[in-house]
Amino acid sequence: MGLATFKGGIHPYEGKELSKNKPVQILMPKGDLVYPMSQHIGAPARPLVSVGDKVLAGQKIGEAGGFISANVIASVSGKVKAIEPRRMANGTIVSSVVVENDGEYKTVEGIGKDRDPSSLSKEEIRRIIKEAGIVGLGGAGFPTHVKLTPKDENGIQYILVNGAECEPYLTSDYRMMLEEPEKIVGGLKVILQLFDNAKGVIGIEDNKPEAIAKLTGLVKNEPRITVRPLRTKYPQGGERSLIYAVTGKKVHASMLPEDVGCIVDNIDTVISIYMAVCKQTPLMRKIITVTGDAVAEPGNFNVKLGTNYQELLEAAGGFKTEPEKIISGGPMMGQALFGLDIPVSKTSSALTCFTKDQVAEMEPSPCIRCGKCVSVCPSHIIPVMMMQAALHDDCEAFERFNGMECMECGSCTYVCPAKRPLTQAFREMRKTVAANRRKKG
Repeated sequence: MGLATFKGGIHPYEGKELSKNKPVQILMPKGDLVYPMSQHIGAPARPLVSVGDKVLAGQKIGEAGGFISANVIASVSGKVKAIEPRRMANGTIVSSVVVENDGEYKTVEGIGKDRDPSSLSKEEIRRIIKEAGIVGLGGAGFPTHVKLTPKDENGIQYILVNGAECEPYLTSDYRMMLEEPEKIVGGLKVILQLFDNAKGVIGIEDNKPEAIAKLTGLVKNEPRITVRPLRTKYPQGGERSLIYAVTGKKVHASMLPEDVGCIVDNIDTVISIYMAVCKQTPLMRKIITVTGDAVAEPGNFNVKLGTNYQELLEAAGGFKTEPEKIISGGPMMGQALFGLDIPVSKTSSALTCFTKDQVAEMEPSPCIRCGKCVSVCPSHIIPVMMMQAALHDDCEAFERFNGMECMECGSCTYVCPAKRPLTQAFREMRKTVAANRRKKG
């Protein structure tokens, strides 16, 4: 069987050699922990605590504010110091609970105790996942209990575990596949309990042969689970790209994966499901890669949610060279940062620091109509025409050229010889079109 893949895509420099052989280290926070009430898609959580309250690790301090929302769980014990607006990595300012860490890490009763998932009903499993505050940890932040409650659960044919980790420089999922593969398989088996007609597929890019071998060995006696090697190509880990590569099914912007019988979850999300259901441990930590040529000791870290990014950097030895560019996430889809006084959230994935800001050095020039952007686009749309619409703020034309199908993956910008900021323009146009639709609706 050949390597599964999709049409289009690019092959950027991977940069994974900086941290891929660094085992995950546990990082214990030193300062205050900041818990934004909106670390997910949907309504913000409602604070359940007040200033002066004492909290325990594993305690729910924010309650989901609607059907599409997620609980927020304290990751340390201590005292609530403040409830105030704090800035997140994406630049938004969000109401947040600030906890003064007492350094004792006292937990609520029962955390870490074994639980047999086979004794649970489907409704109980979904309730546990909701209570644990689990969302898509690959960056999207969609509440997982909602994703696992489709309109027609009998129509779900595939549970796809996204082990592609196609974003350059990131290696946290890879390390978890090597270090905690049993939890990945265990979490996938829990999800399969919810869908009687589904089979599980763990998709892993072929630049991770050790992970493919380890997980293939673990599932050899699991009739409902297989490992599918994927061709190493960006954005292989995009939800639509992965679904097409593994199943041949196409998902458009107006559709959900469940519309073609698929559910996709990230490696760390599946591990978190295992921990919540089988170990009675809610989502309190994130696996983060700290990397880039400006970092002294790149590595992977098990970080308590709410930890300050500055502590992350210090754990990796600080800067060996003053960086020109700091990114929350990877270079293709991450958010540029102007400072490190922000908390690790559920959607954090990496801290990437570069000595040189290569993008800032580029001077955009007129489009030469070479068509490279069209050839690499995984959504098979026409970036050159979408850019013309964006330059004229023509939302109607942008929609006519299927601009809302854009994944914002950055492939077109990467290959553009004129160095035009295509993805940035499309991101703003997509926001404008979406806002216009809401006004009309």
